[in-house]
Amino acid sequence: MKKITQFLSVVMVMLFTTVAIAQSEVKGVVIDGDLNAPLPGANVLEKGTTNGTTTDFDGNFTLRTQASSGEIVISYVGYGSVTIAFNGDQDLGNITLNPDNTLDEIVIIGSGVIDLAEDRQTPVAVSTIKRSEIQARGVGNVEVGEIIKFTPSVFVSPGGGGFGDSALFVRGFDDTNTAVLLNGQPINSQEDGRIFWSNWQGVADIANAVQVQRGLGSSKLAISSVGGTVNIVMKAADKNRGGSVRFLAGNDSYFKTTAEYNTGVNDKGWAFSFLLDHWQAHRSWARGTFGQGQNYFFSVGYKPNERHNFNFLITGAPQFHGQRWSQSEETIARDPKFNQHWGYTNDGIDSERRNFYHKPVMNLNWDWTINERSNLSSVLYASWGRGGGTGPRGNRIRTDDGQLDFAAIEASNAAIGVGGFDSDETGYIRRASMNNHSWYGLVSNFNHNFNENLTFNVGTDIRIYRGDHFRQVADFHGLTGWAEDGVTVTASYEADPWKALFDFADESERIDYDYSETINYQGVFSQLEYSNDKISVFFQGAVSNQSFQREGRHISYSGDDLGKSEKLNKVGYNLKGGASYTIDENNKVFFNAGYYSRQPYLDNVFSNIRRSNDLVNPEVDNEDITGFEAGYEFKICENFTGIFNFYHTKWENRVQAAGGGVNDNGTPNDPSDDFNSTTFQRGVNQTHVGAEFDFIYRPTNWLRVNGFISAGSWKFNGESSFDEFDDDTGELVNSATGINREGISVPGIAQSTMGLSARANIVKSLSIDGNVKYYGNNYRHDGGALQTMNVGKVDAFTLADFGLTYDFELGENTISLRGNVFNAFNEITISNSDRFGFFNTDGRTYNVSLRYSF
Repeated sequence: MKKITQFLSVVMVMLFTTVAIAQSEVKGVVIDGDLNAPLPGANVLEKGTTNGTTTDFDGNFTLRTQASSGEIVISYVGYGSVTIAFNGDQDLGNITLNPDNTLDEIVIIGSGVIDLAEDRQTPVAVSTIKRSEIQARGVGNVEVGEIIKFTPSVFVSPGGGGFGDSALFVRGFDDTNTAVLLNGQPINSQEDGRIFWSNWQGVADIANAVQVQRGLGSSKLAISSVGGTVNIVMKAADKNRGGSVRFLAGNDSYFKTTAEYNTGVNDKGWAFSFLLDHWQAHRSWARGTFGQGQNYFFSVGYKPNERHNFNFLITGAPQFHGQRWSQSEETIARDPKFNQHWGYTNDGIDSERRNFYHKPVMNLNWDWTINERSNLSSVLYASWGRGGGTGPRGNRIRTDDGQLDFAAIEASNAAIGVGGFDSDETGYIRRASMNNHSWYGLVSNFNHNFNENLTFNVGTDIRIYRGDHFRQVADFHGLTGWAEDGVTVTASYEADPWKALFDFADESERIDYDYSETINYQGVFSQLEYSNDKISVFFQGAVSNQSFQREGRHISYSGDDLGKSEKLNKVGYNLKGGASYTIDENNKVFFNAGYYSRQPYLDNVFSNIRRSNDLVNPEVDNEDITGFEAGYEFKICENFTGIFNFYHTKWENRVQAAGGGVNDNGTPNDPSDDFNSTTFQRGVNQTHVGAEFDFIYRPTNWLRVNGFISAGSWKFNGESSFDEFDDDTGELVNSATGINREGISVPGIAQSTMGLSARANIVKSLSIDGNVKYYGNNYRHDGGALQTMNVGKVDAFTLADFGLTYDFELGENTISLRGNVFNAFNEITISNSDRFGFFNTDGRTYNVSLRYSF
């Protein structure tokens, strides 16, 4: 018994000694290598465990390790991670993290389907904006475009100035020809390729990064990336516990409040993240551009083991806002805030042009590490868009200054009773053009590393889409009913994004038009890449089948039920390849080439999408895009890096559809001609050639400077033809060939831009930043349905933005104060044009925010 007692005593002493030895206390201070300042919130993790901590406001950390020796990994979003060995209790002193271009810490889930430039060794022309900069620049009364506008060959049009109405152009191509991906999920409209940024007002709050890939990009999907690809990397369930509350105010009564919380990962591998916010303003800058909206985000992550990682999220940004179209040059000169679509009602300011939409998005990501060499990444997604835009139907009454006189309209309508196109006295209503859709999809990618040099990818892209389009009455403005085509409707539906989810007109209550379309898409893609220390070579291909079918219901012009159209199938494909050569650690050259055979959009398939089941005859062919680009990356010293890019993109056999007629010679009809038609231009060819240079310079440890220069020559070439269809009957009424556009410059976009930005750490916790961008060589639109001549240029202009950030402690937590001034020098000028008129820059705007992080 005595021996047993002695043995147990020895065992107990050994166990306690082991425990004592197994734990160590490791300390250090994490420094931002960019600004030589403490880096609060950096992650410190004992390698191979879930044991970790974060740095405090002064960059300090203390970690009680589980082992007596080992390694700790220190990381921060947007910075290169550092791994440091420890042995016993140790003070590691200052540990510097330097900014880098990798997004390893940003992509928590879905790394296999989120096509970022870092995932391929062969470079592309790319600019990445990370969460810290997004939060500083894009969280208030500015739009998503403001986040990425300071990028070579990127032009962001104000689009009238309403909240979310901006338009994005990359290398001269609009957003219908620039692919936008949300966590690997394509979000360009299936019908016409457009991006409605108002549907994504919440992106600035939930994005970990936005990456703009100019030109061919790194995406493996068979998508419409003629100009480039915008990858929005949305946050998943956060790995770290904490949250924040933010209050923001801006010009014209703008107010926004946001709250978020992350539970962190628990012992069973679960993590939850939440975000809610609300914003409102009585206008953006121009009159009648009021707005209000919310943003919600919920995400749950689950990591049962090291091989599987799941994340489910749902997000949406319901909103409504008043809109404003392009104006005449004379109107802008007289009053740049003028907007002809608004007026006063008993409830205050209202507009006949109101956009309202709610688009919940849901997706489920699964990352599966099959073995050391293979992994599979998939995202299953769904979205349900509900809402549309309002506009006039009937006769307007205006005040002497050109605004809508709603009081006079209601008095006139009250005397009429029932108005409509079936009545001699039509009256006035506000109709809503509804664009409801349901969209389901799957993107999946299998990756296999044959060895350390050779990588193979293969995947699939499947989409199922149905869109319903009709008009309903939003406001009778004193009428008791509205009569069209022998049917009188008496029900109205509020233009509200929350109500639009479930409350919209039945078929018997719809006016003007009512139709649906079904678009099914099946694609496969693959990539093979070889790389070593000196060279990298890749080849990529994708093929897809897309089917279109239209179902027409009530049409006020005929009263007929058109039924279902013939189903049209189109096959498209793309091929891309490239190579890079590393001359030495400071110099690299690369070359990429690609060819796309792209299916036409649904809106270009039917002779009149609203009123006809007839396919355009002869059938619309695929569009052909050929691209070449070359680049040279170099580093002069540790403080200066730069990159040159050259691109040549040829777009052939393009189809363009536009409202408004043309004469036999291809020139526009007289504006007084009251004839509604749709014009299809065929065989439009464009060639976009340009060069870009951008750089990063860190002359001191407290100052960083970025800059770029981009210059393009974007022209039409060759001849094209057109067919014109009567909107009322769908009949072909006009056609012509041999429309000569050789040498005509593409209008409406600045073809030359230059920019310079700087960020400086003035004192501890205080930094200032600013950027200046020049826009030039912008050709005016000739005002016709066809661009057949150049009629001069928009005057060059320069815009400047400035910001300030101050962080201070509150106990163990932090408070951040941020202020922004946009268009600081109040440069109000014409920015660009479309065929209907001109857009002007918004004048000076501002916001200030206070964020409490815990």
